[in-house]
Amino acid sequence: MTKRAWLAIRRAAVIVLWVIRELLRTAWSIARGPIITALNVIAALIVLFEEWGWRPLSDFIAHLAKYAPIAAVERWVAGLPPYAALFTIALPTTLLLPLKFVAVWLLANNHFATATLLFLGAKLASTALIARIFILTKPALMRIAWFARAYDWFVPWKDALFAQIRASWVWRYGRMVKTRVKLELTRAWARMKPRIADRWRRWTGLELPRVLRE
Repeated sequence: MTKRAWLAIRRAAVIVLWVIRELLRTAWSIARGPIITALNVIAALIVLFEEWGWRPLSDFIAHLAKYAPIAAVERWVAGLPPYAALFTIALPTTLLLPLKFVAVWLLANNHFATATLLFLGAKLASTALIARIFILTKPALMRIAWFARAYDWFVPWKDALFAQIRASWVWRYGRMVKTRVKLELTRAWARMKPRIADRWRRWTGLELPRVLRE
């Protein structure tokens, strides 16, 4: 009697597992397309952020290095030892973290526009600083064995992934949107620049900084 009961339980368990497997296969076949599309969109956004955010912000900070005080700070950062350089990369996020808390407080008090602008400003500033610091400290960071191994593994994987993303329709559409947005921003800045330059001269007695004139 016990043996028969055990066999019945085993058969029931096998049937249940088979049913679960088939249900999961069916669910995956239904959800596979939307999930892959969503992952492609997320990955494309990451690539777009690197091209639209990381690089331009880093280039903007590099323009500021034409001024002597900033150039001196950059030389000091570039000369840091490896682990000090690694610590320095985390500084922008840490220093700007209080601003994000202020943004949350503003949001809780229904100052939505101010909170959004403050949060975006803190995020852009931290991203720009991290990007520039990484470029300056990369030679020192590559002297850390585990960092160099991780970097040498990550970069080829990232490049292969990004190559696939750039071949997707999401990326091609994003590039079209980027070109359109860039064109509109260029036209808007061309219309606004004379008035901004005039007000800047009246308020400061100086010409508009070169980085804004270009």
